[in-house]
Amino acid sequence: MDDADLRHHINELVEEEHRLERAHIGQQLSDEEKARLDALGVELDRTWDLLRRREARRRAGRDADDEHERPANVVEGYLQ
Repeated sequence: MDDADLRHHINELVEEEHRLERAHIGQQLSDEEKARLDALGVELDRTWDLLRRREARRRAGRDADDEHERPANVVEGYLQ
């Protein structure tokens, strides 16, 4: 997946997230919808992480295609 594909995927995930949130304004999400919203957040984090690491590798003069998406437990384990 190249950078343009990653950005497109991020936009699709954000759109789905917004559709889900807008559909439930003033209403509680079902357990399934909460799980989907959580999964979208994790996938967004993983995709942004990959895009940023690809950009960093490119700035360092290295091949961005050597970067791969990391597991959710790694990305979600970052300290803020």
